[in-house]
Amino acid sequence: MQNTLSAIVSTSRNRAARPALYLGLSGDAPGTQPACISLANIDQVVICRGERSVLRGSSNGAMLLTLTLDDSRLSRQHARLTRIGGVWAIHDLESKNGTWVGRERIHQRQLVDGDTIVVGHSALVYRDCGGEEGDRWGLDAPDPGLRTLSVAVAARFGDLAAGARSLVPIELAGDSGTGKELAARAVHAISGRPGRFVAVNCGSLPGSLLEAELFGHKKGAYTGATDDRVGFVRSADGGTLFLDEVAELPPASQAALLRVLQEREVVPLGGDRPVKVDLRIVTATLKDLDEEVAARRFREDLRARLLGVKVSLPPLRERREDLGWLIATLLAREVTFSVDTVIALYTYDWPLNIRELERALTAATALARDRIELHHLPETIREALAAAPVQPVELSDEDRQVRELLVVAMARQHGNISAVARELGKDRKQIQRWVKRFGLTRP
Repeated sequence: MQNTLSAIVSTSRNRAARPALYLGLSGDAPGTQPACISLANIDQVVICRGERSVLRGSSNGAMLLTLTLDDSRLSRQHARLTRIGGVWAIHDLESKNGTWVGRERIHQRQLVDGDTIVVGHSALVYRDCGGEEGDRWGLDAPDPGLRTLSVAVAARFGDLAAGARSLVPIELAGDSGTGKELAARAVHAISGRPGRFVAVNCGSLPGSLLEAELFGHKKGAYTGATDDRVGFVRSADGGTLFLDEVAELPPASQAALLRVLQEREVVPLGGDRPVKVDLRIVTATLKDLDEEVAARRFREDLRARLLGVKVSLPPLRERREDLGWLIATLLAREVTFSVDTVIALYTYDWPLNIRELERALTAATALARDRIELHHLPETIREALAAAPVQPVELSDEDRQVRELLVVAMARQHGNISAVARELGKDRKQIQRWVKRFGLTRP
């Protein structure tokens, strides 16, 4: 059977897809260097226990990769990944501690883009495209705030870095908690501007004090103004002003900000002389500014002044390959993780993104001693893990052979059930029953 599979895959490599395995959190050593292991032109991967390494070779015309991980819970030969056409499948090699895909312990399963694999105490993320020709170890970015292993996210961060080196305004979009202020700080650092980075949450300031806080005020300008204040705009002179939730600015403040951007000067509240300022603007909002303009809640001329480079930051669930190094970075002290905790961290969807991850780790490290167990995580994460099956699907040797032949036929027929039925000489309904039983997805 193995020689047959090797012959099939070696003649049908998809060189354009460039799949990859991302090495993530190691429960016993959270500070382990992350990596991207390219599966380009590879037909089979074996995951083993030993000193961390990647070895490539060939056998019977098939390209092989041996991935060795320094993980005491791994078996000597733990799991095998096999590519059949454009589809990858994972097989547990009767390991002592099992192989997990998502929340399910498996014997054999087809992989889909974004699947999390947990072997021993180690998490890996499979991507079916976006990898590189070579392996990549560690993280390389123009600023720590723009580090990522994800090729898709790296492209967005590249646009952000390019915009940072100019004076064009930067607009950051994305869900709450995706790291917009961190990205804004990276823009400031890359720009090389000598002034300060000043962050303002426009939605958190009381309307009565907003203009005074933004543009400064003179002593006696209003009740309680006991001294002169330069305000956030002048504090960012020579630097970067980050306006978070800019859509929350009231009309009067929008008009004043427009003057600052047009004239490059600010008039403090209660003052009569404009003060020159030199600053670059970075904005962020959960609302669509163009829709706000259409609804007449945001000035069209101010919107035009804020146009520049727009980058949308993806939610954490779309960049699971970054979870390992993010967790290591956010940890307040040295701890280890149990295997069920690793599974929970990688299968939870993180609706509140990096901010939720940070708070979950802060709470867990406060409760744990040296090792974070599942019960140390917030209840929402534990409930999400408990909601899905975790027991292995037992397959007989005959079932495993049937499933493997079915995966081959589906890859060859591009998921066409009728064509698969003709190839295998079976009824179409039988093929559908097998697909459902074995948990396959149609490529």
